Amino acid sequence: MLDNITDSSRIEGEFILLFPIVLLVFSYMVYPAIMWVVGRFRSYPLPKEDPPEWPEITITLPVYNEERAIAATIEALLALDYPVDRRHILVVSDASTDRTDEIVGGFASRGVRLVRLPVRAGKTAAENAALLHVKGEIIVNTDATIRILPGALKALVRVFQDPKIGLASGHDTSVGDASHEGNYAESGYVGYEMWVRSLETRTGSIVGASGCFYANRRELFDILFPSALSRDFASALIAVERGYRAVSVDDAVCLVPRTKSLKSEYRRKIRTMTRGLETLWYKRAAIFKGGPLFAFQVLTHKLIRWLVFLPLPLVPIGLLILAPTYPWARWSLYAAILGTLLGIAAFAWPDGKRPPRILGIPGFVVGSTVAGFIAWIKALQGELNPVWEPTRRN
Repeated sequence: MLDNITDSSRIEGEFILLFPIVLLVFSYMVYPAIMWVVGRFRSYPLPKEDPPEWPEITITLPVYNEERAIAATIEALLALDYPVDRRHILVVSDASTDRTDEIVGGFASRGVRLVRLPVRAGKTAAENAALLHVKGEIIVNTDATIRILPGALKALVRVFQDPKIGLASGHDTSVGDASHEGNYAESGYVGYEMWVRSLETRTGSIVGASGCFYANRRELFDILFPSALSRDFASALIAVERGYRAVSVDDAVCLVPRTKSLKSEYRRKIRTMTRGLETLWYKRAAIFKGGPLFAFQVLTHKLIRWLVFLPLPLVPIGLLILAPTYPWARWSLYAAILGTLLGIAAFAWPDGKRPPRILGIPGFVVGSTVAGFIAWIKALQGELNPVWEPTRRN
């Protein structure tokens, strides 16, 4: 290595190093702090008391080849605390090829309806197909492999007593068996995301709903949406665009099993972020319909946070440029190389076997960084993939 570097090279190295770090710190640390401060001055409490009469609702459940989980999921939905005469359950099969439709049909006598798509078209297409079959004022959307806690449905629906609320998102809790999973670091991120959504709710609106468990007013659900895009992410933008608030409900808890491995989570992140970027571009006009604060939230919480992944792989290059002159850069470069090697080792670990704890966080960071970078490439190329492969969870 050279003993020193030119001033221009040093400036270039510092910029390459600091740019992604500034984006990272601003979107993950400064932004929540700003939301906390704003929430101290403008707070929007959610209704806590039960309504005089619970509204009629439909729970929609898009599925594809879920024969292993669907029976238990329907039983759990039927057992939720909600007036039976005010609740409908609609399962939309995305042309499943296993026994899913047969199993769902066995619940017909208990009021569960099945709608089958003739050809496989994707999750959003399945949600669009539900438009002709839903009943009631509130449409609840959920997933085949999560579990809604007994009182969570009422907690979610209760907030619609506020006529200004158009969308309510549940509170995800990541669960699993850490002794056999390589993706246990995901739980920390999910908890952080739920905390940020709580802060956003106090200031007005969240910027995206949880696809596992969220509810819309009927008028906001009755919108055909492009099948290649993500309705759950767009739902908050649609609500704000129509003059409503979108909120997160801390008491509406659903248990979300972690994906089985880092590889599964890696593929899921690529898929969801690609669709998220394309959805944000499609609904870009809605960003500014909710006023300056909401635009700031969307651009920071989503766009800048996603933007981090584009320059983040350049950090080692910046450290390499600065390493000949600054000892801290040299040691940081060694640490970055070590962390990357540990992350690669985590991905190489056999599925079904829990990697050593020292590999957990590096594996999550490396996987998220690579997945985010690839998602940007796919989105910029306009790659659309409406046909889903549902995340298989334990």
